[in-house]
Amino acid sequence: MDKEQQGLEEKISALNNTPDTTAEYDSQDIEKNKFMAILAYFGILVIIPILAAKESKFARFHANQGLILCIAAILYSVAYSILSSIILAISWRLAFVMSIVGILGLAFLIWFVIGIINAASGKAKELPLIGHYKLLKI
Repeated sequence: MDKEQQGLEEKISALNNTPDTTAEYDSQDIEKNKFMAILAYFGILVIIPILAAKESKFARFHANQGLILCIAAILYSVAYSILSSIILAISWRLAFVMSIVGILGLAFLIWFVIGIINAASGKAKELPLIGHYKLLKI
């Protein structure tokens, strides 16, 4: 493996090196509410754990992460649509620019998978880059 590839792997690894607060949560709460925690990452379904698992700190942690992810995805979609409209109004030949910008949407898929893996494995670990925000009281 060359140094450039090794450096890239270290950067990716550093991105996913987010705080893990699993030790702060009751193991019974984690086992009982894993499904609710997983459900929190499915877009608008984040409302279900917010309303149905109010007493579970673990489910609320993941509901917070899922809510942040949902809001970020909506904001990205709106910004992408506006930018797309502007660029296409300038010239249809610039459509490739929107394809490049669209690749950023893969970040949401990656965060979705990371969140589900963390919830299913009983970890309370923040999502990279966006997970440190707190919208819900835990």
